[in-house]
Amino acid sequence: MKTTIDIPEPLYKRAKIRAVERGQTLKQLVLISLERELEAPETVTEAPTSYWANRKLRPGYKAALQAGAFSGGTDSTTIISEDRASRDEALL
Repeated sequence: MKTTIDIPEPLYKRAKIRAVERGQTLKQLVLISLERELEAPETVTEAPTSYWANRKLRPGYKAALQAGAFSGGTDSTTIISEDRASRDEALL
């Protein structure tokens, strides 16, 4: 089966060099690497803790946040997507 993927140029260059060093084609290197990745046992790694997860909140804000005072409403990504869709429809 054929597929197309976008590989960042620095990664492509490194892969191409590795393939040449091993006397392989880039296709062979990619297939071998993909097989290794899929055969390796799955390891669950904890995501690094972000600043937002560790930040100190003021007691009043923390209580309001836990009470759900800031939940609800429309997510900005939804607004942008709807706006984009309406402009696309207007062009058709």
